[in-house]
Amino acid sequence: MIKAALALATVAVLAGTGCGFKDDPVPPESVLPQAVVDLRVELNDQGATLSWSYPRKTVSGDPVEQIDGFELFQAEIPESEFCPTCPVPYRTAIDVPGGSVVAGSSKTVIYEVHDLRPGNLYSFKVRSKSGWWRQSQDSNEVSFLWQTPPMAPQGLSVVSGDGKNVLQWQPVTQRKDGTSGSVPIRYQLYRGVDGGAMETYGAPVTATSYSDQAVTNGRSYRYQVQAQSSYRHGVVNSGLSEEVVANPTDHTPPPVPTGVSALRTEIGVKVYWDEVRAEDLAGYRIYRHIPGNEPVRVGEVNLPYTLFVDKTVPGGTVLYSVSSIDTQNPANESGRSVEVRAE
Repeated sequence: MIKAALALATVAVLAGTGCGFKDDPVPPESVLPQAVVDLRVELNDQGATLSWSYPRKTVSGDPVEQIDGFELFQAEIPESEFCPTCPVPYRTAIDVPGGSVVAGSSKTVIYEVHDLRPGNLYSFKVRSKSGWWRQSQDSNEVSFLWQTPPMAPQGLSVVSGDGKNVLQWQPVTQRKDGTSGSVPIRYQLYRGVDGGAMETYGAPVTATSYSDQAVTNGRSYRYQVQAQSSYRHGVVNSGLSEEVVANPTDHTPPPVPTGVSALRTEIGVKVYWDEVRAEDLAGYRIYRHIPGNEPVRVGEVNLPYTLFVDKTVPGGTVLYSVSSIDTQNPANESGRSVEVRAE
């Protein structure tokens, strides 16, 4: 009877205290974070940089206020043993600290991996944690091949022209460890415009020169180039070259004016001509030529005028010609038109 009474008392205590909760149990989906969906990787000659966003909602759609941490899973597979249809053998779990989540804002985790071994394929995925035994579903996976990177390109130079920048650099023939490379090398160009961020520009090329003709005269362009070693299962990037700056300038003058005529009047010689068609046309310059002397500029008119009156005409034979100028500073000037006699 005494044992029975003790058993009943124990049951009563457990029934009264439950499992230590003072409130009603919380459904798991109300605290379990949604899976990370934007795991990304960027490679450089030092290793890999992984990044992902904090989950902002739980599985049930409620706001997340705290992420206790993340578990980053890594798999390392020798390239010679890679099986595209086999499950990824994740063996390494790395604890990454979490933190609070502010409503309406975004928060990003950045994790660098440097202990990579050449000749291996790497895969990563991540889970977020909101407490003991409360882990999200797996994130998306990222994978890449790691080999000893090529040397960064040397000797990058640029020559600016009219509406183009021509770049050249030395070919890359060695890896970062000084050994000779035997795999194909391509080059990826990076470009920044007017102080903006450097971004990949165009597709990788095999040549060691590039003519960038998608430029606007008067703007400033910055360039860097990166070498890429191409392997069967991926591409390995070098560091970036030194930066060069280019400022393409318009050196092309407008067309030479035609249809020039000169007529003496009571107030002077009227010089007129046909309108020149050019997008950057600013105006015209008028030249007077007295035989035996060099032609001299006697006037300049802006658009839309195609007429000039020379009020200081000397006696005797006088010849006139006209050139066109554009909007550059200093202006590009065309050649002078055929000279005509003032009648």
